[in-house]
Amino acid sequence: MGGCVSTSNQSSCSSRSNGERVSPECLGIRMFTRKRIRKTFSDPVTTLQHLSSIPNRIFKNGKSRTSCIFTQQGRKGINQDAMVVWEDFMAEDITFCGVFDGHGPHGHLVARKVRDALPLKLVSFLQSFDSKRNGSSGSCCNGNPKLDVVEPDKDGGMEDKVDYLWREAFLKSYKAMDKELRSHPNLDCFCSGSTAITLVKQGSNLFMGYIGDSRAIMASKDCNDSMVAVQLTVDLKPDLPKEAERIKRCKGRVFALQDEPEVQRVWLPFDDAPGLAMARAFGDFCLKEYGVISVPEFSHRILTDRDKFIVLASDGVWDVLSNEEVVEMVSSAPTRASAARILVDSAAREWKTKYPTSKMDDCAVVCLFLDGKMDSESDNEDQYFSSATLQSNNHSGTAVESDDGQNSEPSLQRNFTVRSAEENDTFKRIVAEAEANQETVATEDQNWLGLEGVTRVNSLVQLPRFSEERPRP
Repeated sequence: MGGCVSTSNQSSCSSRSNGERVSPECLGIRMFTRKRIRKTFSDPVTTLQHLSSIPNRIFKNGKSRTSCIFTQQGRKGINQDAMVVWEDFMAEDITFCGVFDGHGPHGHLVARKVRDALPLKLVSFLQSFDSKRNGSSGSCCNGNPKLDVVEPDKDGGMEDKVDYLWREAFLKSYKAMDKELRSHPNLDCFCSGSTAITLVKQGSNLFMGYIGDSRAIMASKDCNDSMVAVQLTVDLKPDLPKEAERIKRCKGRVFALQDEPEVQRVWLPFDDAPGLAMARAFGDFCLKEYGVISVPEFSHRILTDRDKFIVLASDGVWDVLSNEEVVEMVSSAPTRASAARILVDSAAREWKTKYPTSKMDDCAVVCLFLDGKMDSESDNEDQYFSSATLQSNNHSGTAVESDDGQNSEPSLQRNFTVRSAEENDTFKRIVAEAEANQETVATEDQNWLGLEGVTRVNSLVQLPRFSEERPRP
C-alpha cells in the first residue's frame, strides 16, 4: 500500500568534548570487531529464541551494572509497555536501551516483538555496512593508530559522517521492523501498534532513534552546578504542525473529541476511527496510507562530564510528571537501583490525585547512569525486584512472559495484516466476544472524563468500521 514518507528527520549534536574523537569508520562499525565478546547475530531466528539467556540483557523489573528498569500495569487491561537494557551490545563498551508502548487489541504483543527484534536489526545493518567496507578497503582500526583519532578542528566533516552512518542504521532497522510486522503470520497489526524510543551509548557518543510519544530526558549540571532537565526527544503527536500537515496531505484527518479538546487524534478519511493519539508508530496499518509513518527521528549527541543520567519512559509517566520532577526524583532516590520504581510509584500516585475519574495508563521507565556505576543495595531491595514487583505487575490476572522470553499468550491465528471484508466481519465478532468477557474486569471508573489534554487511551476504536462508501485508491 502507498504511504507518506517523511524526509525531515532532525539531527542535533551537542557541544564537542575536550577529549580525542574516534573516526567515523571506527566509531560506526570497526569498533564492533575489536571488542566482540559473543557470537555474531548471523542467525536471527536462533538469536530470538535465546535472547533471554544472553548475558547483560534485562527486560523485566530489576537492575544492571549501569541502569535500573521498572514497569507497572495501569487500569486499562494487560500491561502493553515493554523495555530493555542490553549492556555489552555488540561490544564491551556499548549499551542499548529501549522503551516500547503498545496500543490496540494486540499492542502488548507488538511492543514485545519490537523490543526483541529491533536491536537485532540494528546490529544486522551495522554489520552489513562493515562487511561492505571490508570488501573495498582495509581495516581502519588495525592499521596506523594515528588514523583512528580525528581532531575536530582539522576535519569538520567527521561528525557528519558518523551521523550519516548511524542515521542510516536506525532508518533501515525501523523500516525493516515495520515491514516484518506487516507480514507477520501470527500477529495482526491492522489496528495495533507500538511506539519506540531507542538509544545506543558508546563511550561519550549517544545515538537515538524514536517514534511515537514516549520520551527521553537527560539530567545535566549547569554552570551553577545545579541539576537541570534536558529533553532529548520530541513527543511525536498529531498536534505538531509538521506531523498534522503530513497526515492531512495523505488524506488522513486530525481533530480532537469534545470531551478531550486538547488530545488531537488521527482518523480515517471516511470514518471516525481509530482515533490514534500519535503521529508515528510501528504497526497501525489501517492508517499507514493516511499519514501515520514509522520513520524515526534521529539524533547524535556528544556527552560530557556534566551529563549524569538519562531517563526513558512511556507517556503514562509524562502525562502526570514533568521533566524537572523526574530529574529531582531520580537525583534524590535513596539508591540508584530504586530510581525507576520510585518514578513509577510517584506516577501512580499522581494519576490518582490529578485524574481520579480516569484509568491510569501503563508506566515503564529506564534509568541509565552515565558514569557507569550502580550502588549496592540491601538484600531486601534485591528481593523486591526479583519477586514482589513481578507479582504486583500481574495483579489483574493478565498473562506474563515466560522465562525464556516468549509470550505466554496464545498466538493469533491470522495470516495477513490486511483483511478482506468477509474476514473483517468474522474478526469483529471475535473481538466483540473478547471485549464482552473483559467487561467484568473493568467495572470501576466507567465514566471517564477528558484528561485536560492528557491522552487517556492511545486508540479509541480498536477496529475501523469500514463503510460502503469507502473511496478506492
